[in-house]
Amino acid sequence: MAYWLVKSEPDAYSWNQQVADGVTPWTGVRNHSAKLNLQAMRLGDRAFFYHSNVGKAVMGIVEVVREAYPDPTAEPGSPWVCVDMKAVAPMPRPVTLASIRAEPSLADMALLRLSRLSVQPVTPAQWGRICAMGGLEGENGRPG
Repeated sequence: MAYWLVKSEPDAYSWNQQVADGVTPWTGVRNHSAKLNLQAMRLGDRAFFYHSNVGKAVMGIVEVVREAYPDPTAEPGSPWVCVDMKAVAPMPRPVTLASIRAEPSLADMALLRLSRLSVQPVTPAQWGRICAMGGLEGENGRPG
């Protein structure tokens, strides 16, 4: 299993909307590096759902339930793809960007180095640390 972080502006699409929708296509990605990350996602991979711009925090965990396919919001024939995600678990305590920055073991996290990238990889060690900071334990994101 691989780990990821996906960003969404909460006024455009929030964690609460993800939970309410159940399974949602992760559409609208228009960056080639982020697209490559979407294409690398496999069934069962987990991702942190991160509120960008407003809130700036990891709000929950989603799971890839359909691998990359053409993004229906893109122009026909364009290279853009999406994956389908479902909500797995909320963070009992949202993990803020400030707390991630303050954690030395997360200094190399893509979120801090590539702040504008909307879909990014997360290492297993980073995944475990953020889960612990948010009150979850283990790779499945169970409440701790």
